[in-house]
Amino acid sequence: MSLESTINEFKKVDAARANYPGEHLVVLGAGVLLLLAAGRSRSFLARIVAGAAGGALIGRAASGTGGIAKLAGALQTGGRAWPRR
Repeated sequence: MSLESTINEFKKVDAARANYPGEHLVVLGAGVLLLLAAGRSRSFLARIVAGAAGGALIGRAASGTGGIAKLAGALQTGGRAWPRR
């Protein structure tokens, strides 16, 4: 099995499972904490690794099926726009 097929299998399993309430908020919080840790680290390598992991988690929180992607899909299909005052 190649790396690409393994990644595709993980994506299929992740897409098929149900979302947990607050899952994206937890992932977002973990990403923000990693970015804060990256800023405080003295090691250049630790900054790079923690910053990359934090950015990936924030991207994951934003692109999940229950987060911003769901809102963007609703807006593209003519769903309710942002409330206006």
